[in-house]
Amino acid sequence: MNKPNVGMIGLAVMGSNLAQNMERNGYTVAVYNRSGDVTDQFMQRVKGKKFVASKTLEEFVNSMAAPRQIFIMVKAGAPVDAVIDSLLPLLSKGDIIIDGGNSYFPDTVRREKHCREAGINFMGIGISGGEEGALNGASLMPGGPKDAWRIMAPLLEKIAAKAPQACTAYIGPDGAGHFVKMVHNGIEYGDMQLIAEAYDMLRRVAGAKPEELSQIFERWNAGVLSSFLIEITAKIFRKHDEGGAAHLVDKILDSAGQKGTGRWTAQVALDLGVAIPGLAVAVDARILSSIKSERVSAAKAFAAPKVAALSGNREQFISAVHDALYCSKILSYAQGMALLAAASKEYKWDLKLNEIAALWKGGCIIRARFLDEIRKAYETQPGLPNLILDPALKREVERTLPNLRLVVQKAAECGVPCISFGASLAYFDSYRSADLPQNLTQAQRDFFGAHTYERVDKPGVFHTQWE
Repeated sequence: MNKPNVGMIGLAVMGSNLAQNMERNGYTVAVYNRSGDVTDQFMQRVKGKKFVASKTLEEFVNSMAAPRQIFIMVKAGAPVDAVIDSLLPLLSKGDIIIDGGNSYFPDTVRREKHCREAGINFMGIGISGGEEGALNGASLMPGGPKDAWRIMAPLLEKIAAKAPQACTAYIGPDGAGHFVKMVHNGIEYGDMQLIAEAYDMLRRVAGAKPEELSQIFERWNAGVLSSFLIEITAKIFRKHDEGGAAHLVDKILDSAGQKGTGRWTAQVALDLGVAIPGLAVAVDARILSSIKSERVSAAKAFAAPKVAALSGNREQFISAVHDALYCSKILSYAQGMALLAAASKEYKWDLKLNEIAALWKGGCIIRARFLDEIRKAYETQPGLPNLILDPALKREVERTLPNLRLVVQKAAECGVPCISFGASLAYFDSYRSADLPQNLTQAQRDFFGAHTYERVDKPGVFHTQWE
């Protein structure tokens, strides 16, 4: 067997699945895990296939041919730094270290500089698609030195999802790949929260039960909302609890977890001065869901509004929820793409938003038919200030907006917490308003802190003695 030039450090589910994806696509893969038992178990599962196992890191590096392409699939944070520090003395100039985890992009910037100074290439690759994507084709977002990417491009194109083109493209230098993956996850948070709110309106206001909800979401998945998340939502509603007639979704505790990427997206948006309320409140919604005992106590302390019976056609209301979800989805992606555009300018990454939309078309969690419209929008106008200004998407927003207003109004009447629908509507109304009330805010700031203000009728900067 020829010496491999591709290696995998970390053989938990994602690392082992990626390694098998590479081997299936014609590569011999060197593998190493800090725990030798994990390596042994992996080699038993893949017996007869093209893998070279090592018991030590030095043996692992020596088993490979240059230029080595070494993937690190370990827990984000200090463990990544520890592996890099152990690898650097063993590598040759021109070798490539690849972090495929969910690392925070400033860490990737730091690591790339550290490795470059040691003569080693470092790439941060955002990988979306979960266990299934890692095994059968994921969306890959590589950032780092372009020369290193050119070496890796054939491998990445083979192991990426196809939709129909390979769902990967060079993102940009240093931390660009992990930044784009972070924003992908922020959009994912927003998408999931919007779907949850649509479900809540359908069950609480329209009285839909899981079997009907499954049918509704299946129908929606055949139209403009067609996406991986809508598809799996329909399947979730069909699942019964083991050994019972109840639906499993009704037995799951309403407390959602998070791993940090959604929170990072909100924090970075504040740092860059980009408004992403629809994505940020999706993080808030998960935080609120986690304080279950407080919510149970508050539910006893405060009476909920009486849910008024639906007036008019029930099917029309279900259709309105569909439109509210689609309109909010457009606005959610508009916020995410605006954040990417701002980061591209701030960090001089030259991000290609049309290519990013295309590589999200397959493999990743937010893959959706709608991404074709985003790709077309940025191909036609690369400098588009906001996605909703694209003529085709503008028409869709205008068509669906009345139903978003209707659903937000009905949610307020019924006391159903549609935090993301409401934030999406407020974002739109703020963006399309020529006049906002921040003239008063500036007056207040000048009153108590002499922060000055500008005027609408003449140029200059002014301060007033208000008393």
